[in-house]
Formats: sequence, structure tokens, C-alpha cells
Amino acid sequence: MALLTNFPLLAALFGVFMAQFLKIPITYFETKQLKWALLISTGGMPSSHSASVTALATAVGLQEGFGSSLFAIACMFAIIVMYDAKGIRWHAGEQAAVLNKLVSDFREHVKLSKMFQKSGAKEKQQQLKELLGHRPSEVFVGAVLGIAQTLFIYWLFFVL
Repeated sequence: MALLTNFPLLAALFGVFMAQFLKIPITYFETKQLKWALLISTGGMPSSHSASVTALATAVGLQEGFGSSLFAIACMFAIIVMYDAKGIRWHAGEQAAVLNKLVSDFREHVKLSKMFQKSGAKEKQQQLKELLGHRPSEVFVGAVLGIAQTLFIYWLFFVL
């Protein structure tokens, strides 16, 4: 069962789980609301994308050497994923917010019209998910989390 002892894989998975878990207390301190759904949601502080890919790259570097080709591949993969988490996914979330506002304004306008009131039509409101990407601070904290937790795990299991 080499899969269960694959240090880079375990470090990356732990990075995802740790980042997703930390979203709950961070959001609680900000909003005073306990939101367990954050365990499986996208976006927010810290970035689980950043935590997982930096954990992966750090673990590969520790295991294979920071001068290895595998580390170079993992490092470039991490950079691309973090760039995407901040850039493209963030802008998609911004567009979703604008579209949700337009739909909301349109529905309000329709509700006010007499023609809609006479039709008796029922509407189903479906909103686009707006929290898709990350702010630069969320990406940075996720990256630091991934590196730090991997170094800790490595120290705990391989150095001691």
C-alpha cells in the first residue's frame, strides 16, 4: 500500500483538509456565524488550492530534492494553480455577482408591473455562486499554510 505512505500526496491532502477546516473558525470570528458548509465550499480564507499545491511542492522538494525535475514540475504546477485561483476564478465570481444583481433587479421590476401580477406566474430564483476565487491575501495565507504544515509533518515523521 504505497499510496498510504506517499508523503507528497498525504501532505497535499492534509493541506486541503486543514485549509477547509480553518475557514470555519476564521469565518466565525469575522461574522459570528458558524458555517459548517465551508468544509466543502470554494473560495474564502485560506485558499485550499494554495495550501494543497504548496504542500505538494514542498513535500516533493523535501523528498526528491529542491534541485530535482520533479520539484520544478510541482513548483510550476503550484504557481499556475495559485494564479488561476486568484485571477480567473476571482473574476468569474465577480461576474456572477454582477449577473445576480441584474437578475434581482429585473425580477423586482417584473414584480412591480401589473402584467406580472395578473399572470400569477411563479418564479424560481437561482443565483450563481459568487465566491469562486481568492483574494491575494487568501492565496498567500493558503501557500504559507501548505508549506508550514508540510515542514511540520516532515519534521515530525522523518526528522525525529
